[in-house]
Amino acid sequence: MTKILLVDDDVELSGMLGEYLEQEGFEVAIRHDGEAGAAEALAGGYDLAVLDVMMPRLNGVEALRRIRADSAMPVLMLTAKGDDVDRIIGLELGADDYVPKPCTPRELVARIRAILRRSGSDRGGEAGGQLVVGPLSMWPERRTADWHGKPLELTSTEFNLLEVLARNAGRVVGKGDLSELALGRPLTRFDRSIDVHMSSIRHKLGPRPDGQSWIMTVRGMGYQMVKD
Repeated sequence: MTKILLVDDDVELSGMLGEYLEQEGFEVAIRHDGEAGAAEALAGGYDLAVLDVMMPRLNGVEALRRIRADSAMPVLMLTAKGDDVDRIIGLELGADDYVPKPCTPRELVARIRAILRRSGSDRGGEAGGQLVVGPLSMWPERRTADWHGKPLELTSTEFNLLEVLARNAGRVVGKGDLSELALGRPLTRFDRSIDVHMSSIRHKLGPRPDGQSWIMTVRGMGYQMVKD
């Protein structure tokens, strides 16, 4: 059974969301402050954590920072509606996606399933061989990647995005397609999630020998990974 950690100081809301998740077949643990939530997440055994941004003792952004220091487990952030600052900071720290509050339980479950489907926790036995593009090697079935022969540390969403680009190396992939394939949801008008994730991936890959990026932005179209 897929294990979900829900961290939110709103006892009534988290209880309601937890019950809905259990009805959908998930095993759920709930913590009500960021410090306890980060400690529980790092204790292991969870397939995904849901973190509210506004919490006592340790807010969701700081809890995410602690988790990312030691774990690449998928993390979904709950943010106040319209609060782009927390949303972008969370994505820059390695959150896989976000859901604005208030949200419906159905929307939360849909986002969780999309992340799990693409993180390998709910792949239904899907397998694939090694994917090689220049100095990049990826093993989608194992969810691992090497860059110049050394392990490349990626969050689950970064892995998804890079895999899509690698499979289409040399071709432009539209942001709408990237959102559907890697994030599991349609691209919305002011959504900057992909841009933030791409910035992180570029930083981890570093520049090409000519100083240019391995992932090019094609204005008005999308992104393209250079073959070599």
